[in-house]
Amino acid sequence: MLDGVDTALIERARQESDEFCQLLDAHQAYEAQLLSYEALSYLSEAQEIERKRLQKLKLQGKDRMMTILNQYQLSKS
Repeated sequence: MLDGVDTALIERARQESDEFCQLLDAHQAYEAQLLSYEALSYLSEAQEIERKRLQKLKLQGKDRMMTILNQYQLSKS
């Protein structure tokens, strides 16, 4: 999920940032929902729209988590 990021930095953000924890939880929930769609052999139009919406939310959340981690990285230096 956050490949290439120092696990100690992630753990620090988890302990110190409620926003990061909420984003991480949401990211994991989106991933689980997306996996359930991948298990289906056919998606209805509504399911395809929802799948794309979840992908966008997941990406937005990851971008925000990376911003938070970058701020932690800069404050560490």
